Amino acid sequence: MSEPTLEYLHQAFQTLSSTLPGAELPWLRSARRQAFEKFEGLGFPTTRLEDWKYTNVATIAKRAWHFTSRRSDDPDVERIVDDLVPYGTAGRLVFVNGRHMPKLSRMPPLPDGAFVGSLTRAIREIPERLKAVIAHQAPPDGFAALNTAFLSDGYVVLLPPDCAIDAPLVMLFLTDEAGLAIHPFNTVLADGRSRCSIVEQFAGFSDDAYLVNSVTKIVAGDEADVQHCRVHHEARSAFHIARVDVSQQRASRFTSHSFAFGGALSRTQIDTRLQAADARAELNGLYIASARQHVDHHTRIDHEKPHGTSREHYRGVLDGASHGVFNGNVVVHRHAQQTDTHQSNFNLLLSRDAQIDTKPQLEIHADDVKCTHGATVGQLDENQLFYLRSRGIDERVARALLIWAFARSSLEHVRIEAMRDRLTQMLLARTPEGERIRGLV
Repeated sequence: MSEPTLEYLHQAFQTLSSTLPGAELPWLRSARRQAFEKFEGLGFPTTRLEDWKYTNVATIAKRAWHFTSRRSDDPDVERIVDDLVPYGTAGRLVFVNGRHMPKLSRMPPLPDGAFVGSLTRAIREIPERLKAVIAHQAPPDGFAALNTAFLSDGYVVLLPPDCAIDAPLVMLFLTDEAGLAIHPFNTVLADGRSRCSIVEQFAGFSDDAYLVNSVTKIVAGDEADVQHCRVHHEARSAFHIARVDVSQQRASRFTSHSFAFGGALSRTQIDTRLQAADARAELNGLYIASARQHVDHHTRIDHEKPHGTSREHYRGVLDGASHGVFNGNVVVHRHAQQTDTHQSNFNLLLSRDAQIDTKPQLEIHADDVKCTHGATVGQLDENQLFYLRSRGIDERVARALLIWAFARSSLEHVRIEAMRDRLTQMLLARTPEGERIRGLV
């Protein structure tokens, strides 16, 4: 990393560190300082690192971002929020340019002992519950270190044992300021037998570049059930870097849905550790890119104990000169006997210039397991296209129907009905001839 980049970031940290939420807490000051020191040592990832071989973030590294919003409230934001949040949700927390906006947020009465609120509020009211999540876990890469160093807001969900919030909670992050870098830090702590559905939604409206660098930590206790859905449809020139780290206890269930529709460059890392017996994880994803968009998904599932089950299904639709990256790593540790895991990645290339680098991986260190994986890369099936054409459907609509059918299968995994309906509308909007096929599906 060049010296000018280091210098501007160092000055920004020195200026802001004493004003960030929780600056009065010694452990949080120390965690931020240690994270920034680690970032200074690591720098931004480069393509020399195997995990970043196909994703070049040099454009992010070279830009002099600012870290606090210079914009005042926009009266039109409330209308935008109402349009984006699906019906049938339990409540919403809204963040605009990295700051929680209470007047745009809606949260119904919660079960006794539950907490759903902003990170800034959690730091004030329950700092000790966050200490182990923030201070005792070393950032794994430069972006995660930068997030910890500059963390200022995000959401926190704490569920006591046997607590259930059945309707989805929507966490909406809006960005409309050019040159701004925001670092949401989010936490979900679901105690034994608790249940919740979380939707993280990221959207942007700036004509120039901005950066979202998000980290989410999830702990699913014994027999807990956590559904986590990420949707990002950032502005065309935006950069989106995200990391989701999950810890699963006995007989817990974690379901992840990741939908990437926007941004110039996006990278999503989702890691889950099945740390006790009978845990189950399901990772589902869909990425759609066109023009010169770059979209990267890296996942890792660690089976550490016996009788674990995991399922992973990712699909990609790539057009124009877009570039997709998928790397899914499933590790079955020595003591994880009777593990049952399956992984697949299917990709549809719609143009000669679109490309995909896909790498499903299995590392098996146990002998009594059932493990499969696979990947495909292809174009639209000419036989299927001919069949539709022979039924009187014109070529453009026939192609759109095949694209829709390929992508729609990812939505069928989403158990959150309100979000599945909204994703259907978003997918139709991105499908060629979407309005024409709306009445056919």
